Amino acid sequence: MIEFQPGRYRRTIVRIWKTTGISLGLLVFFIVAVRFNLLWLFGGMPDLAMLENPQSELASELISEDGRSLGKYFSENRVRIEVDQLSPNLIHALIATEDARFTNHSGIDGRSMLRVAKGVFTGNSSSGGGSTITQQVAKNLFETRSKKYRGVLGKIPLVGTVIMKTKEWMLAVILERKYTKNEIMMMYLNTVSFGNNTYGIKVASRSYFGKEPIDLTVTEAALLVGMLQNPSLHNPLRRPANATRRRNVVMSQMVRYNYLPAAEFHALKDKPLDLRFRLDGPNAGLAPYFQESMRGYLEAWIKLYNEENDTDLDLKTSGLRIHTTVDSRLQQHMETALKEHMREQQRLFDAHWKGRNPWAYPNGREVPGFIEKAVKSLPHFIALKKDIGEAEAWKVMRKPYKMKVFSYDGEKEMHMSPIDSIRYYKRFLHAGMMSMDPRSGHIKAWVGGVDFKYFKYDHVKQGRRQPGSTFKPFVYITALQKNYLTPCDRITDQPVEGNWNPPSSQYSYQSLTLRQALGQSVNSISANIIQMVKPATVADYAHKLGITSQLDEVPSLCLGISSVSVYEMVNAYCSFANGGYRTEQLAILRIEDRNGNVLQEFHPKQNQELSDLMAYNMLYLMRGAVEDPGGTAARLRSYGVTEGNEIAAKTGTTQNHSDAWFMGMTQNLVSGIWVGGEDMQIHFRTMALGQGGHAALPAWGMYMKNVYADRTLEQYKKAAFIKPANFTPVCDESLKDSSGTYTPPHASTDEGAQF
Repeated sequence: MIEFQPGRYRRTIVRIWKTTGISLGLLVFFIVAVRFNLLWLFGGMPDLAMLENPQSELASELISEDGRSLGKYFSENRVRIEVDQLSPNLIHALIATEDARFTNHSGIDGRSMLRVAKGVFTGNSSSGGGSTITQQVAKNLFETRSKKYRGVLGKIPLVGTVIMKTKEWMLAVILERKYTKNEIMMMYLNTVSFGNNTYGIKVASRSYFGKEPIDLTVTEAALLVGMLQNPSLHNPLRRPANATRRRNVVMSQMVRYNYLPAAEFHALKDKPLDLRFRLDGPNAGLAPYFQESMRGYLEAWIKLYNEENDTDLDLKTSGLRIHTTVDSRLQQHMETALKEHMREQQRLFDAHWKGRNPWAYPNGREVPGFIEKAVKSLPHFIALKKDIGEAEAWKVMRKPYKMKVFSYDGEKEMHMSPIDSIRYYKRFLHAGMMSMDPRSGHIKAWVGGVDFKYFKYDHVKQGRRQPGSTFKPFVYITALQKNYLTPCDRITDQPVEGNWNPPSSQYSYQSLTLRQALGQSVNSISANIIQMVKPATVADYAHKLGITSQLDEVPSLCLGISSVSVYEMVNAYCSFANGGYRTEQLAILRIEDRNGNVLQEFHPKQNQELSDLMAYNMLYLMRGAVEDPGGTAARLRSYGVTEGNEIAAKTGTTQNHSDAWFMGMTQNLVSGIWVGGEDMQIHFRTMALGQGGHAALPAWGMYMKNVYADRTLEQYKKAAFIKPANFTPVCDESLKDSSGTYTPPHASTDEGAQF
């Protein structure tokens, strides 16, 4: 026991010891009280389980089969990375600016702690926050300043600050014991906000500079680290001068701590920000229509998985890694080709209807009240009408204001009323295009429209339109399967005996092979065949091969009168290209959690509906459209895709040229495209412009030309179809009529359903 000797300073020394002891006791009591939330005054603390496995909200990411990010689902746009994916410039900038003694302290920096204490008690806010990186991790990860951890005393301004800081210090010490410095640094960089809905260094690096964190230069790293102090104040998009000054402060700190030579700092400080900002938001990046289509499926899968496994996965926050079948290279080639093609089609369409509205009857007369009817069906107008009455609702719809609108030359700012904007957008043509690997069922590319930001409706899977003559192969395969016909049989181009004939048909009365008839899309031949086999049988075979929409069992079904989607048509055509198997479309290969653990793998389901010989017979017949005189797809030769290659194809056009289709098959890829107006009344006035061979085929040609030119896509190179061992050689005299010489019946523009 310590005894103080009598003397001049005895009382003072005793007082100091007592004060120190009491202070230490109170400090310990305060820490214990905070830790255990004494009398619910201090608010709770994260439990030990959370500290052992800290979680932050992570975006779930769609990944292409070739390893590229297609897009993300998130509430906070954040993707986690590891320290070996960081540029040294970034690490140096962070430590020099945020926590110079990061490698030396144990979660609490004594000097910073004294500075903060002084600032709190003197009310000097300029003294700085002084939090270490570890303390900021505690604050970001465990939300120490949220209401759920506040407690009664936390509502008192000064006391609340002290309590929150104490919690962060305690958590920092625990984190330092459980994790390495590198792990703590990555917890910080993976969770912090960089403004503009970007969280974590990977997303920030991609969004502001279009590159990975490991590739950041000194100035880029300094800019991003500088934003951490106040992302709004130092936002380089809105306050570039502030951001530049802050960037230079960070670089000066790097000089101070010997991470950057002074000479290099002086050379860099006047450099421009050189931003390449691209908002990495929902449906950004490649394949936005595919991303959106997958959202509903993934949410349903997560709900079922949670129920079966007692988990709480969330698409927007659980950091799932969703590996898809889409190939980013094919996707890019398809998006490029379709945009180029649709730009040209829109130019032709606008010139074709110059000075007139494109919503018209078959005789060319404008449909009266077309726009007014469209306005009345809008949910916004219906809500306005209910709230303020119809007359006032029309006034609102006619009032112009500034808005941004889509154009192929880039976004335009215009003054328009809502009615004007509807009239503007109704003039645009739309498109949907998809590719599948016929053998695996893998969806390889998916473009559901011309621009997802302005046209969100997906014309691959949501949209259903009449397929016109692209439906005819299902009529032909039914006849072959039911042994009504063989590939070498002939049928005369003449009217059908019975109550129904295709309207507007021009009859040549020549004997045509099935290949000639299908290649030239002769309507009377299809009508004759469906009379043989019956419409119900055709519908049954179409459903067996992959068509899921309801089909009208009437004779005109042979001309494609029942609406279907591109998604269905591509799947059904795959049965011809893969040896007769109906293969269920597969979009997702596997789903992993944030740590890379596989939650589920997916495999295609197949069922053989045709023999390989019968499937090849159809390929042989459909090659006629590309290879033979008068074939409706002969234009493909101009794209350089036919030489040294075998392509089976079918064009399609519907009544009044409202829908243009093209279906193309190669050995390893089946693709389909639809082009048309938002409504069937919106169309070209002539077959020359509106037929599938003109309005749809070129996009396929450009797409495949790009695919064949891409040397990284050798698996899709030109090749012949795989011929079954029992295939009979090409029919003798197959290109001759009964007189010995074949002559095409007429210059065929009748490639579509005319009814």
